Amino acid sequence: MDEATWLDATAQADLVRRGEVSPRELVEAAIARIEAVNPKLDAVIRTRFDEARREAEGELPGGPFRGVPILFKDLGCTVEGEVTAFGLGPLRDLRIPVTSYLAQQFRAAGFLPLGRTSVPELGTTVTTEPKSFPAARNPWNPGHSTGGSSGGSAAAVASGMVTVAHANDGGGSIRIPASECGLVGLKPTRARVSQGPVTGEAWAGSTIDGALARTVRDADGVLDVISSPVPGDPYYAPPLPRPLTREVGADPGRLRIGVLDRPPGADGYLDDPQCRAAVARTASLLESLGHHVEESAPAAMFEREFLRHFINIIAADTEATLQAFEEMLGRPIGADEIEPRNAAHRRAGRELGAVGYLQSRAWLGIWTRRMADWWTSHDLLLTPTVGAPPPELGWFTAAGPEQEERRIASFIPYTAQFNMTGQPAVSLPLHWTPGGLPVGVQLVAAYGREDLLVRVASQLEQAAPWHDRHPPVHA
Repeated sequence: MDEATWLDATAQADLVRRGEVSPRELVEAAIARIEAVNPKLDAVIRTRFDEARREAEGELPGGPFRGVPILFKDLGCTVEGEVTAFGLGPLRDLRIPVTSYLAQQFRAAGFLPLGRTSVPELGTTVTTEPKSFPAARNPWNPGHSTGGSSGGSAAAVASGMVTVAHANDGGGSIRIPASECGLVGLKPTRARVSQGPVTGEAWAGSTIDGALARTVRDADGVLDVISSPVPGDPYYAPPLPRPLTREVGADPGRLRIGVLDRPPGADGYLDDPQCRAAVARTASLLESLGHHVEESAPAAMFEREFLRHFINIIAADTEATLQAFEEMLGRPIGADEIEPRNAAHRRAGRELGAVGYLQSRAWLGIWTRRMADWWTSHDLLLTPTVGAPPPELGWFTAAGPEQEERRIASFIPYTAQFNMTGQPAVSLPLHWTPGGLPVGVQLVAAYGREDLLVRVASQLEQAAPWHDRHPPVHA
């Protein structure tokens, strides 16, 4: 079982199919790893070990990941009767009354959930340091951030507690922690994964579920099993030509790839030389693989108005979500019970009004069409995933509440735009700093083209493999 620690989920499931290990053995080994490593990282905040043991001994669905342990993020992917706190202290004991379609799909694929991973409150920041729960720590250096909002999931996978974990992404929350923890983070196309039955869309359609993984084949294999369209969803993503697992190793052909290694001008974004080095190395690698690479990016990507409208969407959704939780709790949630950032979002959401919200959605709709024009002459865009290597814990809030939002925005020049356009994007672990911190690169495809992303990601994985890299804190 020690040898199975660093196998990916696809390989672990294959061991189960061949009868070489049992689901109970995989579960017990993962529990042992969580108990040994989690006290150093605080990635897992709630466990269901006894339930998972019983489930492993019972009849499991015959899905492609039968018997493989997984962790669910403590935001979304709800299970009836189990606590999902969304990073909020007031919800730490509230049992959710409905099972999400996503949780059902993970179960049908054969996964065995062992618990929940830490998140920032409501997923509204890019580091996992919630007010009401311990900060998640980066296994490459526990004094540094894991990223967010799927930071607990990232720390758990990177350290070997489990091989894959649920994640979701509203402004970069799959890709940011993938970059900071040395993982593969694939953000699907808008509506590829259902958010039902309770939610039709969140953050104006910018949020989407997926997973954090150590290999490309796991990232796309998980997406295959959770992306079935569900009747009643407000809209569907374009169907893929075939399962993504069949794209691994497929020839992508000679692609036209634009490269952007820094934000234009001095617009308050971080611009770290290690991120530029990561892009330069990847661009050179892509050229060596036969692709046409040139400096180019969508002209609309850094329009100043984008951030204001994006934050309007977040503010309105935050207030609506907290009102729903207050109804479930049967009492108000006080401003002193949540982080100043979310208290500010609540105030802004109340002041925005319906007309202001719809105006922001209309502006973003027109802007999305301007963004899409670039992909008529290019196949992929290559950027850093974030603006800097993983910062130290506390950096985002150290300058006070007024500066926190600026620091968050400065750190993510490249991710949130593709939540609002709905395009698929992936972060790949192709660079490490001299101090040993991971730095990811992002590839973005046109709407609905996860197949192209997977082919190129698989090509890069073969050309510059990262599987043998393990962090100092690991199982």
